[in-house]
Amino acid sequence: MGIQLFKPTFHIDECLEEIRECLEEGWTGLGFKTIKFENRWNEYTGHKNSHYLNSASAGLHLAIKILKLENKWNDGDEIISTPLTFVSTNHAIMYENLVPRFADIDEYLCLDHKDVKNKINDKTRAIVFVGYGGRVGRLKEIIKICKEYNLKLILDAAHMAGTRMDGIFPGTLDGVDVAIYSYQAVKNLPTADSGMICFNNKKLDSICRKFTWLGINKDTYTRSNSEGKYKWEYDVEYLGFKNHGNSIMAAIALVQLKYLDSDNEYRRELCKYYDELFVNNPYVKSIPAPYEKECSYHIYAIEVDDRDNLMMALNDVGIFPGVHYKDNTEYDMYSYDYGKCPNAHKMSKRIISLPLHMQLNKEDIRYIAQEINKFTGCK
Repeated sequence: MGIQLFKPTFHIDECLEEIRECLEEGWTGLGFKTIKFENRWNEYTGHKNSHYLNSASAGLHLAIKILKLENKWNDGDEIISTPLTFVSTNHAIMYENLVPRFADIDEYLCLDHKDVKNKINDKTRAIVFVGYGGRVGRLKEIIKICKEYNLKLILDAAHMAGTRMDGIFPGTLDGVDVAIYSYQAVKNLPTADSGMICFNNKKLDSICRKFTWLGINKDTYTRSNSEGKYKWEYDVEYLGFKNHGNSIMAAIALVQLKYLDSDNEYRRELCKYYDELFVNNPYVKSIPAPYEKECSYHIYAIEVDDRDNLMMALNDVGIFPGVHYKDNTEYDMYSYDYGKCPNAHKMSKRIISLPLHMQLNKEDIRYIAQEINKFTGCK
């Protein structure tokens, strides 16, 4: 198999025990474990409203849909986003007939707050900030801009499970309207696939819960546990979706959450070791992270020349890195902003994501770094 880019580690016996409770209870869908995990996530992060979903991609769409609905945005209005992200970030904007307006990235591969200001116009309604690899970048500067221009702020925290800033979870900062987390199969808190959406506004959280259950105003778990007559009665208030999470995935998440901080600490140790092994190589530049001692480090990325040939050379010796991400403006549907984010365009052709997961050890990291140093002529 070689050394894989991502490989999740599950605490199997504990996960199976949590799942067993679902099967014995006869409740594997919405409710039961999903509510328990929502409460645990609130306790862990300090969020007040957390709603468990079947994916973070669904959460991004819901965040934009509900903000558009409640703030009466029009089709054709714009949201500033990054071109260096997985396409689900920007697809979520397009789903709602809004326009992603791309701003360039900084040295952290997060939004460059100076270019963000340059991209604001009279159609701008919000900013989506992607915490690349768990990095917070200059999020505080973005928050200031949102407050100055009365813009909504959506935090794409897909990589940020466990990331903090001086002990504070970025999604809970004043000025962040909604944060969306991913528990997809290879994320720091892995399930098979699921996510969480955390609105800071209780009303929006309530609306979201209806949207994720087809617009119905009373879900099956609530109806099953409510007292009184007419439990079967409900109304359909929105044209909603089937986006809620289920108790099997939540059962896994409950176990994985217990190990998230210690897992992230180990990731930081591996990243530090990578840094030490590249320190004397002028041809390899690691991507920095502010608050590096609190970063989740979902991705360890380096910048190099001749990226593609290096990747093939690594494949030849059983090392399988990745690329996160291709500049989205290179895709036809986003090409209207092609060339307007030169740093993102340059970096998307120079960055490599190196293997980083809980089953690696220092010997693996040494081997990977040795092969990269050899390729770049720096032994």
